[in-house]
Amino acid sequence: MAVDGLDLSVPAGGVFGFLGPNGAGKTTTIRALLGLARPTAGHCRVFGFDSQHEFHRVQRRVGTMIETQALFLGFSGRRNLSLLAGMEAIPQSAVDHALARVGLADRADDRLATYSLGMKQRLGLAAALLKDPELLVLDEPANGLDPAGIRDVRRLLRRLGDEGRTVFVSSHLLGEVQQMCDRVAVLSRGRCVAAGPVGEVLASAGMRGVVVRLADPVAGRATLEDAGFPVSQDGHSLVVGVDPAEAPRVAEALAAQGLYPLELRPGGASLEEAFLTLTGDAPDGSI
Repeated sequence: MAVDGLDLSVPAGGVFGFLGPNGAGKTTTIRALLGLARPTAGHCRVFGFDSQHEFHRVQRRVGTMIETQALFLGFSGRRNLSLLAGMEAIPQSAVDHALARVGLADRADDRLATYSLGMKQRLGLAAALLKDPELLVLDEPANGLDPAGIRDVRRLLRRLGDEGRTVFVSSHLLGEVQQMCDRVAVLSRGRCVAAGPVGEVLASAGMRGVVVRLADPVAGRATLEDAGFPVSQDGHSLVVGVDPAEAPRVAEALAAQGLYPLELRPGGASLEEAFLTLTGDAPDGSI
């Protein structure tokens, strides 16, 4: 799928999720962003430089993990990273640091051929971190990982974003994206159909309301109704009929009466539901 009139700006710092069904244009966009594909019209800029003609100016500031990593199965994980570091004149100390960050320090000297798919994904992420980059561009970084590995990658990417780096991540794991991303963009048929903070994207798909779970829902409901909020019950949770942007006011009203939410999130809606609404795709399990 060709990208058609995509106009997207990614702010510096934080984790940015890039979503879309198969064939929506995600990989095409990433390749153009990194100067690996040439757009027929328009421009891609990284740190203000044209990625088609000036990417060499920012190459050392960008770490990438896209498609298949060009690594040697007969070499150890450490040896593979050492070779990459040598090509970029990166200090060898960066190799051990990167391996530790992705949880491969104890398998660093084993041959890559003995690694599971998930471990190979971790090594690819370590390779992207070698430069200590300001910008990380990652295509499906949690592919092949077990649930514990997915959680660890999520926590790592969130930490990197909190450090002030920009993490641009394409992923089909929408639950993970919702937990770790500050902002997202949703592509459908080559066009951007929604972009912005996660809460705003949920709201743009009609996913309204704020879900609150409390240890004492009866007291919580009374408190919120006394504060003028429209409240309904959904199982053990309360649904407050306000825009998700009003969540801080909901929390403040509860805290004023000594009630603290066990959970507070946008209205019963998941990013997956919003995604399907925005793209018009049936939930066939392939994104």
